[in-house]
Amino acid sequence: MMGPMSGDLLVFDGDCAFCQRCVGWARRWLGASAQLMPWQGLDLAALGLSRQECTQAVQWVGVNGARAAGPVAVGRLLLSGSWWWRPIGALLTTRPVGWLAWPVYRWVARHRHQLPGGTQACALPPRH
Repeated sequence: MMGPMSGDLLVFDGDCAFCQRCVGWARRWLGASAQLMPWQGLDLAALGLSRQECTQAVQWVGVNGARAAGPVAVGRLLLSGSWWWRPIGALLTTRPVGWLAWPVYRWVARHRHQLPGGTQACALPPRH
């Protein structure tokens, strides 16, 4: 298990093919300074994260201590990218847009196994 990282970090589900495809796209096109790592290989306790948090949404762990989840985490990743992605990232990290983006994010998360690149292994565990 890897411990705390140096620099900003986006934590994603490494068992999900759809998530891996999205991360591959981000690595190719965003030019982000943040690291993108699957939660399965990280020391979550050292990062202040739980397994449940990581199975429900992507997580942002900022070097400055900032934490974010879901669409706001995606927004922070975009802010760490090339200049043309930063306006979108700024929108996603503002309260009105970030709040409105959560229902869309949850829908995508619930249906990620049905989206391009997704497999049955991508399906979220049932909520209890």
